[in-house]
Amino acid sequence: MSEYYFSKKLKEVAQMNAEGKDVISLGIGSPDMPPSEKTIETLCHNAQDPNGHGYQPYVGIPELRKSFANWYQQWYGVELNPNTEIQPLIGSKEGILHVTLAFVNPGEQVLVPNPGYPTYTSLSKILGAEVINYDLKEEEGWMPDFDALEQMDLSRVKLMWTNYPNMPTGANATPELYERLVDFARRHQLVIVNDNPYSFILNDHPISILSVPGAKECCIEFNSMSKSHNMPGWRIGMLASNPEFIQWILKVKSNIDSGMFRAMQLAAATALEAEADWYESNNKNYRNRRNLAGEIMKALGCTYDEKQVGMFLWGKIPASCKDVEELTEKVLHEARVFITPGFIFGSNGARYIRISLCCKDSKLAEALKRIQILNN
Repeated sequence: MSEYYFSKKLKEVAQMNAEGKDVISLGIGSPDMPPSEKTIETLCHNAQDPNGHGYQPYVGIPELRKSFANWYQQWYGVELNPNTEIQPLIGSKEGILHVTLAFVNPGEQVLVPNPGYPTYTSLSKILGAEVINYDLKEEEGWMPDFDALEQMDLSRVKLMWTNYPNMPTGANATPELYERLVDFARRHQLVIVNDNPYSFILNDHPISILSVPGAKECCIEFNSMSKSHNMPGWRIGMLASNPEFIQWILKVKSNIDSGMFRAMQLAAATALEAEADWYESNNKNYRNRRNLAGEIMKALGCTYDEKQVGMFLWGKIPASCKDVEELTEKVLHEARVFITPGFIFGSNGARYIRISLCCKDSKLAEALKRIQILNN
């Protein structure tokens, strides 16, 4: 177990900034735009309520659960019972902990994508689970190789982590993928946990694994307001599944934390009422940034798939580079631009870099200029 990569690297970047080096960070995916005005107004108004500062229900307030249910119905076409099939979370990262504690005993196994979000691996190890990686490869569209999965000994596997739209690769979900995952889970009596925070970023057709008939019986889906609604610091997410799974998770969660501040929950409920034009305005900014990130990729000699969705751009480094860290360290220390090396997501990311779009256009343009000067 080691300190989270970004925790260490951002300390280094902070030290460089303290020395006056003005590093442009294109590393972490922390949206820099605000939530809707109505969201902030709701927060401020309800924070004035003298009766709203006490402990809140472990299951979240009814207004928030109902708003999550309406949101899933409107955008994903998925019907959820707000009373029994939704559990609000203090960010979906917290949900990884609760779900693993609820479903996996020490020594049992979890399937984790390579490349994939590092927390799936690190938290599983902290809790004593055995991590079994399954490959995602560019030549297969960053989709699971079901033939390879079928050859594995799955007798001790309890959970399979999936993440679509995918981070870090930007590969989008398809109905066919979700159907195959549900079928796989049913036949092998394991639980699919689909992490779905990126489906509203540069993506015209958000879909949920829970839209597959019967998926609730064997699947849990995470969603987060961090990415979709520009609320990363608020730490508000949710998971949805069948009532029995929700109760098992609540058994764990209620022993670890308490409910979120009521004003924040009411504001989150307001944020979930956003109309299509709010998401489109958000995506207009991301499109401009995506174009600049593409120019940075080209300046570094990297190639990338134009069909990617989400708030990052994932690119393959040129054959002339010995390894990815050689490239990212040179860019950091000579051009003063921080870009994420793909190896932190697993061995299949060893020849890739990831650029975050959570950076103002002017900063991205300046980063491009510095890299072009470096290469000349």
